[in-house]
Formats: sequence, C-alpha cells, structure tokens
Amino acid sequence: MNENEIYYAYEMIYDKAAVSESNIECVGFDKTYIQDYMAIYNEAFYPMRKALDIKPFNWYSEENAVLEKADDTYMLIKDGKLIGAVVCYGNEIDDLFVKASEQGKGYGRELLLWGMNHIREKNGEPITLHVAAWNQGACALYQSIGFIVINKEKIK
Repeated sequence: MNENEIYYAYEMIYDKAAVSESNIECVGFDKTYIQDYMAIYNEAFYPMRKALDIKPFNWYSEENAVLEKADDTYMLIKDGKLIGAVVCYGNEIDDLFVKASEQGKGYGRELLLWGMNHIREKNGEPITLHVAAWNQGACALYQSIGFIVINKEKIK
C-alpha cells in the first residue's frame, strides 16, 4: 500500500448465502459495561483516528452517544469482562472491536461471524461494512471471510 492509500476507506460486501458458524455468544448491549465499552472502543480506534487525523481521536466521551446505538450493539463478555463488541445496523456490520489485551486470539473473526449470522437470521441480502485501508489487519480478516471491495472513497 502506498502512503496515500491509507487515506481511503473501502466499502466491502459479502454476497454469499452461507455464513460460517461462530463459536461465541454475544448479548445485547448491557449498560453496566458502558464505561468499559467507551474505553475499549476508544483504545481500539484511537491509533487509526490519530494516524488519519480524524478528530476527535477518542470518539466516545459521552454515554448518550453510546446509548443511541445500544439497540444494535452486541457484546462479547467472558468471565464478567467485556472482550469486544459488534454493531449490526440492518445489513451492515459496524464498530467491530476487540480489547487490545485480547487481540490475536480469534475474537475479531468470531465477532464478525456472529454479526453476520445475526444479520442472516433476518434476511439473505448482501452484508456490507466499511473499513479504513489503514487498518490492514481488519481488511485481511474481512477478505479471508469472503468480503470483497466494491467501492473505495478518499477519507481526506
């Protein structure tokens, strides 16, 4: 990827009917974890937002902003601790993140598959997501599942 490529976001689509099963169970947004959610979300997205100069670097500072999307947010909780989360808006996967100390253990893949299966329970329409080209790990994960890039937009 050349230096200017990092300033792009990809729109990706998964248009297959079948989705691999997930090995986790997520729960609907639980307000008792709201402070952890905000901290882990900000920790996950800060490096990208800083590198791309997207302000504010820490997106969540107010609980109300989190609560606005709570109905579409699903959490992975293990041993009473928030590991990660995924947001499913209609047919779109959004705001998928895993706590830094839990990364590299397959939770991102499992959250993605869980979200995709959650969407598939409602319909068979293509599943979409958006990802910054800067986030090469996420891009590779999505492509390994079967997502393809259908559009590229300049962020800045």
